[in-house]
Amino acid sequence: MLKSVIDLFFPQVCFACMFQLGDNEKYVCTDCRHNLPVTNYHLENDDTVLKTFYGRAKIEHATALLRFEKKGITQQLMHNLKYKGHEDVGVFLGTWLGEELKELKDYQTIDAVIPVPLHKKKLRKRGYNQVAKFGQEIAKQLNTDYCDDVLIKVTNTSSQVNKNRFSRWSKNDELFAIQHKEKINNKHILLVDDLITTGATMEACISVLNKAQNVKISIASMAIA
Repeated sequence: MLKSVIDLFFPQVCFACMFQLGDNEKYVCTDCRHNLPVTNYHLENDDTVLKTFYGRAKIEHATALLRFEKKGITQQLMHNLKYKGHEDVGVFLGTWLGEELKELKDYQTIDAVIPVPLHKKKLRKRGYNQVAKFGQEIAKQLNTDYCDDVLIKVTNTSSQVNKNRFSRWSKNDELFAIQHKEKINNKHILLVDDLITTGATMEACISVLNKAQNVKISIASMAIA
């Protein structure tokens, strides 16, 4: 009865279409979930994500859960996560992907999950890193550590949404730094982010993480453009 009263005044809505959820629905309605453009890369041994980084970064394994298209359902989810404060989108996607990865041998050797970080000024302004819940849920499913104090962003940058390919790549190696390297020495790391476009951000992060001793790096993102 209490839940019914709460739902009456504060209805739970789908993070994709923003319509009210049914009694047995959570985060995303049944229709939207069925329409999400799932990649299945990790389930089908598809190397589409790896090809993005060929010749640029050494990566063990790589996947993305969804495909991203402008004005598509994935974009709506990401917008609600990043700009509307709906962190539960990260919980939803992280739990989903984590449950699939834990069944795969390639990801059972992960020692730590590390999120692509925000600069402290942007973190203070937004109040949260949109990748945090996603990474935490994957770490929980893989029964491994979540480390958000190893990779840090040292240069504050504007949004990459409207930048061209060249602008995304330029000076990216100066954006990040590593600390507490001993936490990841000789370990297999899963680097997670929300969206892969050119791959420049993850490439920069991987370059910095490789300053640790004998580290192996795999990557996973919510979506790929």
